[in-house]
Amino acid sequence: MNGKFTLFSPVKRQLHTRVPDSRRLTRVLGVIAGALLASIGLELFLMPHGIIVGGMTGLSALLAFYTEMRLGLFLFLLNLPLLMLQRWKRIGGFTSLSILGLLVLSLGSFMLHPFPALTSNPVPAALAGGLSLGFGVGIAIRFGGALDASEKLFDWLHCKLPISTEAMIWLFNCLIFISAIWLLGFEQATHSVIAYIFVFESVKLSLRGIRLHVSVMISSRKSEEIRQEIALYLNRDPSYEEPSSGQEAALHCKCHRWELNRLKSIVKNCDPHSEITIKS
Repeated sequence: MNGKFTLFSPVKRQLHTRVPDSRRLTRVLGVIAGALLASIGLELFLMPHGIIVGGMTGLSALLAFYTEMRLGLFLFLLNLPLLMLQRWKRIGGFTSLSILGLLVLSLGSFMLHPFPALTSNPVPAALAGGLSLGFGVGIAIRFGGALDASEKLFDWLHCKLPISTEAMIWLFNCLIFISAIWLLGFEQATHSVIAYIFVFESVKLSLRGIRLHVSVMISSRKSEEIRQEIALYLNRDPSYEEPSSGQEAALHCKCHRWELNRLKSIVKNCDPHSEITIKS
């Protein structure tokens, strides 16, 4: 028997059965909540004002505006083939929760479409819609789902083409916003950029969480001088880490994110050649 690891291999079934039912239910509810929150951002804030975002969600919105058909239809039709491609090509990230998230997002968009916008001002709509969509996408990803399959497509194309995934995503989103200027107008495109920024930042925030403190490792020949300066100006007490063979002694310090720039200035003033490593 070959060593190929397939979806139906006994090892994978054994790993799958180890997931407790309560945890599985939590993941399902988390994906559903994230997809519903994303559909609220789309249908009650962004779409009524002609505001789009990047990815397959943005392309779906453009097609919905151009054809005057429902957004939920394009969300499903554009993302489902990409999810099937992930399954077929064994691209990482495909789970049944991805299908669930896509279904709930599409159905939620269908159900919320008849309702009026929650605000008549496009700027608050871009802010609130971006936050709602971004946190919804981040929550769904955090619980194992996916609401936009374009990133995995670009990961797969990166293996075939001499261009990075980030560059392909950037070019794809640029084309979407250029099309938005032509189809919707410059004002809506400007609001779309604002919404996209808020989507991007809220996805990062929901995935990483709010961490107010960071750990900093400082490698320097003047570690004692740096330790005294930090204690004097930041009222922090760095501790020494055991150095590896042939390396300098390192300082470990925990500080607030707002103190990070000041900490860097103190360290560099003491030793411009020091190395600073930040761990979130």
